[in-house]
Amino acid sequence: MLHKDQIIERLRENHLRLADMVSALSEEDFDAAPPGKWTAGQQLVHIYLSLKPLTTALGLPKIGLKAFGSPQRPSLDYDAVVAKYHEALANGGKAPGKFVPDAVSYRDKDALTDKLKGNLAKLVSHLDKYSEGDLDKYQLPHPLLGKMTLREMLYFTIYHSEHHHKVVAGNLQK
Repeated sequence: MLHKDQIIERLRENHLRLADMVSALSEEDFDAAPPGKWTAGQQLVHIYLSLKPLTTALGLPKIGLKAFGSPQRPSLDYDAVVAKYHEALANGGKAPGKFVPDAVSYRDKDALTDKLKGNLAKLVSHLDKYSEGDLDKYQLPHPLLGKMTLREMLYFTIYHSEHHHKVVAGNLQK
């Protein structure tokens, strides 16, 4: 199990790596994507759209999280969460509509990376009010993976940005 400080470190590392990569792209690379796939800008917006509800949820009073019920099992470890995500994708899982980005303009690149970084900073700030035990005490619904403890949701969030970083890097090699 990753401890809260390790989770925070990996959240920052993975999200900033994606933001910095996209920020450094030329207009041609920013807009490039295989047919039917998202551009680098859209990948970045997707990560922002995915991070935003988690940031909002963690900003609620803890009593507000009780509306999502209490976990009935121990938290899965990082690798199990990643495996569950890969299984969902292999079974045709896709981002629900509210997480699907619209077209993204290159001229908005800096504003978008700043938005992601700002939301990340807010998420990390909200995590200050949660103890190590709280990460396993509360749960949230994930649109693809179902109910997840906060720890699992944070594991997913760490991996999700890494996954989309790899997609952007792969698209640049084509």
